[in-house]
Amino acid sequence: MSSPETENPLNPLPPVVMALFLAIIGVEIAFQLGTRGVIGGPGALGWRQIALQDYAFNAQVMDWMSTNGVYPPAHLMRFFTFPFVHGNFTHALFAGVMLLAMGKFVGEVFSGWAVLAVFILSSAMGAFVYGLLVLDPPWVFGAFPGAYGLIGAFTYLLWLRLGQLGAQQARAFTLIGFLMAVQLLFSLVFGANMQWLADVAGFASGFVLSFVVSPGGWAKIRAKLLQR
Repeated sequence: MSSPETENPLNPLPPVVMALFLAIIGVEIAFQLGTRGVIGGPGALGWRQIALQDYAFNAQVMDWMSTNGVYPPAHLMRFFTFPFVHGNFTHALFAGVMLLAMGKFVGEVFSGWAVLAVFILSSAMGAFVYGLLVLDPPWVFGAFPGAYGLIGAFTYLLWLRLGQLGAQQARAFTLIGFLMAVQLLFSLVFGANMQWLADVAGFASGFVLSFVVSPGGWAKIRAKLLQR
């Protein structure tokens, strides 16, 4: 047994979660310093807008690619770069805090690569579903779809736990139900923001992906397929 003197009262964050958070906040800090003239010179005032134009997801660009059958890498990368560009400091901060909270819970069970896969693939799927359903407004940016993917993975873990305890597994979806209710309230008060579609798709993707990337997940699926 370890002595109380050597125990860390706080469980450390998984390295992949901290790396994602630092990438998000690092980009935002660069924008803030550039806006204040600390770095980059006069051109830094437009860094955020340039980054949004070059790296944020655009549904109209996705529609153009599917219509013409042309998929330039510069546009395909938008599916994976948009989570790291935010509209302002508050946007980045809230997304980062949600990433830390959900990433810590999920990272205590999932491997680092699985946490990264959930975040990145849920982000990409969130943008893809948004692009299928919405063309105007076309832009999606920020880490919320990926963070919602981690909420999906957290819900999967809670869903499994409730099943093991013989409890009602539908209770696992209480958190996402509450968050969607809050989004609906904000939409009614401040006007509709269709990006919630990307968030919901990110959540669903994270939940489904967890069946595969969770510890022993693929082995369980393979065993069930072999039984059939």
